[in-house]
Amino acid sequence: MMQIQTPVELPPLPILPENPSLLTRLRTGMKTLQVLKVYPTNPAFGAVFYDSVELGRCKELARQFSRHAEGRRLLADKPSLSASELNLEALGKLPPGTFGHEFARYYREQGLQPIETLSPPKNDAQYIAKRLRETHDFIHLVTGYKTDVMGEMEVQAFSLGNLHLRTSLLILLNSSKEVHKHIPDFNATTYVRRLWAAFRRGADSRQFASFRWEDHWETPVALLREQLIAPAEELN
Repeated sequence: MMQIQTPVELPPLPILPENPSLLTRLRTGMKTLQVLKVYPTNPAFGAVFYDSVELGRCKELARQFSRHAEGRRLLADKPSLSASELNLEALGKLPPGTFGHEFARYYREQGLQPIETLSPPKNDAQYIAKRLRETHDFIHLVTGYKTDVMGEMEVQAFSLGNLHLRTSLLILLNSSKEVHKHIPDFNATTYVRRLWAAFRRGADSRQFASFRWEDHWETPVALLREQLIAPAEELN
């Protein structure tokens, strides 16, 4: 495999205008993708790439939100789940099994930190994109999908079924040639069946986009799972 030369410094971060055209979004997405191939965990370029790909879908979600009380409340309040708004130490002191406790434990065990958005969203669509990035790991918690490669692909398939995210489709398609190298005893038929089951489970579950997660820190994860998630399909 050809090695990618690491640049001495990052190029300037592309900035999306408030109402970018499709061509502008494509150009911006390609610029950020070139950096993410070298620095895949860079949060600033990752956020701009996500916005470039998902802005159209997030505009559609904003229109959907305007049609129901829960969505209108979320867009009016615009609660944040950025790192600066979360107190993982306090959440970790909630009773075991509650959403807040398990969220803090998950981040501690995985060595993760919540996302910090560097620039505030300029409109409802950008806010929803920010919200979806911040809540990605919640899907792991409530679905029970693991954080290994197979579990991450199942989360992407679930998100595709639940939210119709283009980034999830891109990740699944771009990973198809390499993922077998990272899954022990890989079997293509089993892999496809598990992804299809996760996709169908996402489609049959309550849509996550407008759910007010921060109102449920003290709710047991088991109850959230029962209320939000369709049962997992048993695979033989």
